Amino acid sequence: MNTNVKITVLSDNTVGTRDLRGEHGLAFWVETTCNCLLFDTGQGLVLPDNARALSLDLDAVDTIVLSHGHNDHTGGLASILREAAGPVTVHAHPDALLPKYRQKAAGVNEISMPAECRAAIFDGRCQFTSSRRSVEVVPGIRTTGEIPRRHREEAITESFCRDPEGRETDLLLDDQALFMETAQGTVVLLGCTHSGIINTLDHVQELTGGKSVHAVIGGMHLRSATDNRMAWTIRELRRFKISILAPMHCTGQKAIAALWAAFPNTCQACGVGALFEF
Repeated sequence: MNTNVKITVLSDNTVGTRDLRGEHGLAFWVETTCNCLLFDTGQGLVLPDNARALSLDLDAVDTIVLSHGHNDHTGGLASILREAAGPVTVHAHPDALLPKYRQKAAGVNEISMPAECRAAIFDGRCQFTSSRRSVEVVPGIRTTGEIPRRHREEAITESFCRDPEGRETDLLLDDQALFMETAQGTVVLLGCTHSGIINTLDHVQELTGGKSVHAVIGGMHLRSATDNRMAWTIRELRRFKISILAPMHCTGQKAIAALWAAFPNTCQACGVGALFEF
């Protein structure tokens, strides 16, 4: 169990104060008694400036965990590894390194991890660990590994693919979350939750032997959710009896409004600069 865990939002679509910068990306600074960890690295456009403004020393990072291989979560990786003062371990699902594209009406766009970031993983700057299973990345903090897709309501509806022609579907099996057990209960950090937030929380409870979920923070990928899916998601979320719910990044404004309406005493404002202590 971790005590005195501090989680600071370093990259998000929104900001809390005027001296910070936003981007379409996500990155969390996680500080424990013994470790400084980054969960995702945003696009890489704002991470150094926001860290300086928040008096956080990126040189102290010893562990980086990637939620999946999209560029808005991995773009800052190369710069962090260049500046690291000591050895850094990078954890990811093996599929995070594969080519990634998204197909829209206007065409197919590449959204892979930037080439310089993939190169930095293998040029001796870090120890790279890839796994499809749950891994303890530092004492008391684990990845979920691959998340079982049990609920058909959370099927991926957007067109993600592995080739520029859009022929090979990307099931985004690299999607994973991070969780830690604290004195208040389990704290879950989400990247984009392409596997579905309910699938993710069910899996976390399986991995923790059914322990209560205290806080859920991060991207919930509900921006394209239908009214029926939102209603189902809200019903399912109630069974976890979450104390802190902080939707951000890819959750979508309409979905965030629905979650605030459903959980007015549970939802908390987020954005760059937000601090959570457990």
